[in-house]
Amino acid sequence: MEDRRGGVLRSLKKQRPSIRSLFRSGQNPANSAAIPSDQCIPQLSQIANSVVARCSRVLLIQPEQLQRQFESQMPEDVRQPSCYARNLLEYCSYSALHLMVQEPDHLSDREFRRLSYDMMLAWEAPAAGCETLSKVDDKKTVGLEAFTRIAPAAPSIADIIAVDNLFAALTSSSGGQLHFLIYEKYLIALDKVIRTARSFGGSAMISNLQLAAGEIAIEVDGTIPTQPVFQHIGISAWPGRLILTNRSLYFESVGVGSFNKATIYDLSSDSKQIVKRECTGPLGAKLFDKAVSYKSMSLPEPVSMEFPEFKGHLRRDYWLAIIREVLHVNQFIRKFSLTDVREGEALSRAILGIFRCRAIRDAFHTVPAHFRTILSFSLAEKLPKGDNILEALSGRLEMLNIESGGSSLNGSKINSTTIQPVSLLTLQKFGLIIMKETEVIKDVKFSNGDVWVGDVNPLELALKQSKLDSSKAEAAHASVTQMKVEGVDTNLAVMKELLSPLMEVATWVQLLASWESSVKSSIFLMIFCYAIFRDWFKYILPYSFLFLAVLMLWHKHQAKGKPVEVLKVIQPPNRNPVEQLLVLQEVMGQLETYIQAANIILLKLRALLFSAFPQATNTAALFLIFMAVVLVFMPLKYLIMCLFLEPFTREMPLRKETSDKVLRRLKEWWIRIPAAPVQIIKPDESKKRR
Repeated sequence: MEDRRGGVLRSLKKQRPSIRSLFRSGQNPANSAAIPSDQCIPQLSQIANSVVARCSRVLLIQPEQLQRQFESQMPEDVRQPSCYARNLLEYCSYSALHLMVQEPDHLSDREFRRLSYDMMLAWEAPAAGCETLSKVDDKKTVGLEAFTRIAPAAPSIADIIAVDNLFAALTSSSGGQLHFLIYEKYLIALDKVIRTARSFGGSAMISNLQLAAGEIAIEVDGTIPTQPVFQHIGISAWPGRLILTNRSLYFESVGVGSFNKATIYDLSSDSKQIVKRECTGPLGAKLFDKAVSYKSMSLPEPVSMEFPEFKGHLRRDYWLAIIREVLHVNQFIRKFSLTDVREGEALSRAILGIFRCRAIRDAFHTVPAHFRTILSFSLAEKLPKGDNILEALSGRLEMLNIESGGSSLNGSKINSTTIQPVSLLTLQKFGLIIMKETEVIKDVKFSNGDVWVGDVNPLELALKQSKLDSSKAEAAHASVTQMKVEGVDTNLAVMKELLSPLMEVATWVQLLASWESSVKSSIFLMIFCYAIFRDWFKYILPYSFLFLAVLMLWHKHQAKGKPVEVLKVIQPPNRNPVEQLLVLQEVMGQLETYIQAANIILLKLRALLFSAFPQATNTAALFLIFMAVVLVFMPLKYLIMCLFLEPFTREMPLRKETSDKVLRRLKEWWIRIPAAPVQIIKPDESKKRR
């Protein structure tokens, strides 16, 4: 498939002027009227001709030559008249973007930002006579489909897995249409983030850390004395700074005039690590929802990192997201046994995703979460059939390689193949080196990473399949979030209403078992005993499933696409916070009583097991022997019948007096059994603090 797409860059010269000088040497690139009529391609619209002309200046080739290369190198299905204009535009755009992103400062170049945006505008109206574009406030804007076809061709701008969510984050306030000012604001913020990350390498900020080969600092927080990060272990807390790399999390507590030696939390190890939200407070009190909890098999107890801020928890949400992304990418690397350039490409994808997340946070003061996250590996873990996305990505990474002469993480040579590690090379162009001594690829074949001209690759196919289900999953998640009610008494009222059918059935059975109506109870008893005797009991569960299936299909037929009937719950009396705390205290007191009762039962059973009360132990042992004999020789249906008859006929007039007496003797026997002794030992606080 890659060979079909030709080698338009194969003949490019080694020395070429910069992108900025190429644009400034001619007329205004946005002015399509400046294009001579003899250089216009008849099949293209005015804006598409403008884009192709500017791409040709970047590639140092005439537009008609670009068109001839497209026709000679692309397969016939890509050159069909119905899609000719759009595919030609994609071919020219991908070729130019592939070259432009090799400039280390392309994000800071306004001409690059303008051209890449105009490529999206032209994609929406590529053919001649098709000039209708989406507009917001009478200005040209870009839609989702154009953004997803052009932006992933530049690895620094977007990743194919999360490009939809990136577009949603950029257009959250513009009705699903991307304005150039928003797009430019995002790229400017992204450029600042990458420059900041580049400065970490030579900064004294992390100079005292001993990073492993191929390990780079991605994010640092807590360097400002007024905004430290607090590490909580038990009831102890230390202020300091937090450093995230592509492999580990480092915490340096504040010392005298400097920072102490860093505590390392290895995110690349296979130690069943869990990262989640956490509440912290003074002396271990759970008061402030502003922390990230880290739990690992290698740690004796969980560690919490608190990110204090006066309003909200944006700072915590950002760190929670990026820590999880590093954790997920390392899990992906271990799962598919990636090494060398494949490992470097996977890490580079995650790092670029974190840079985009930081840019969105800085520019728009938001961190997309859950199904809206713009972090690719975290998103794949949450999307329906996300495992298929990761498998497709792994298959694509297996095809990666770079020109021999490069070197891997461990110094071994890398064989040559046809697909480039575009994210890894982009990160290298920015001055962030993951792989040692990796050289710039020269004289390479045409490659655009995750997008192909007029076609979709296996990774895109897996994404399309996942998107079919993700909207339903997102809607279900939104409905769950919306239906969460506050207050213990309100939640109990909702639960009571939901369980009301089962409670009615239980009340009806209890009424029959009370023998208040001898006729109804006798009829129910005979029917149930006959069913057990005829071995119909084994069909009860299958028939129950069948009944539920028929009931659901009946409701589906009756509903005919109508929304589910709203469950109406009578709201309990309004309570102020003090009253709610009293209700919660009462519920906790009842829960404590139930737990105490359960512990007493377990301790009495322990006493029976170890013969703390020999007479009771003898009785229990004889009863167990009797039950063992019964279970061996009695058929199962008779055993089930006995287990049903004993409780159901307990209130029957013929045996009520006898059953009451037997239950009384059993209670008296149980009360006389002592509980096994328990000794509560306090932990050694001095060892815990150390």
